[in-house]
Formats: sequence, structure tokens, C-alpha cells
Amino acid sequence: MKITKKDFEQMQKKYDQEIRKGKPARGPQRDVDNQTNWIFFDRETIEEVLSKADQDPKKGGIKFYFTEYTEEVARKLYPENPEDYIGRLGIVMSPCNSANEKVDDEEEEYYNRGDFCPPKCE
Repeated sequence: MKITKKDFEQMQKKYDQEIRKGKPARGPQRDVDNQTNWIFFDRETIEEVLSKADQDPKKGGIKFYFTEYTEEVARKLYPENPEDYIGRLGIVMSPCNSANEKVDDEEEEYYNRGDFCPPKCE
């Protein structure tokens, strides 16, 4: 469902006031007091996730999970600058066939590693 720009802006403002700049998350050397504003995933990644879901556009889709980077995961995924990610909110994607149905009986697949603002707000 599409939403209006006004609705999006209201939701974004509430997030910005209460989560992004709310209670800080813990980082290794400091609190994260300027939380994630947006995450960019390229089309190739999104199409890869969608290709694993049912091709029926009313059934196949992507489930998005809200997460927070632990020190272990940040060091593994961002070894060059893990301190920039520890404690940051993240989004993990998984292909699915409706909100509560896995794609198949195999282990669920998860995708991450978008570009974050901050630290990348170019």
C-alpha cells in the first residue's frame, strides 16, 4: 500500500524524535546518539531477494526485520570500521510467501549490508 508523503513525514518525524535521537544505543567506545536515518539497498540485492519468493505479486515478497548491530556482527560485516556500526539500527531482509510463510522448507535466508546514514550520508 502506498502512503502519502505527509503520512511518511509524520512517521519519520516521530522516529527521529523518539528513536533516532532518543535513548542512545551502546557502542564499544561511546553511545550512539545519532541513530540510523536511512539504509539504501541496491536494486540487484532487492531483485535477488524477490527472485527467491513466489512470483505471484500478491503472495511473494520481502519481510523486513528491524535489528541492532552487535559488536560481533559489526566486526564481521564491517571489519574496516566496525565502531561506526555497533549499536546502530539495521534492516535485515528475507524472502517470503506472505507475512508468515517461509519460501521453502530450507533454512530462511537473510540479507543485509546496505549503505547506512550515518555514517555514509553522502
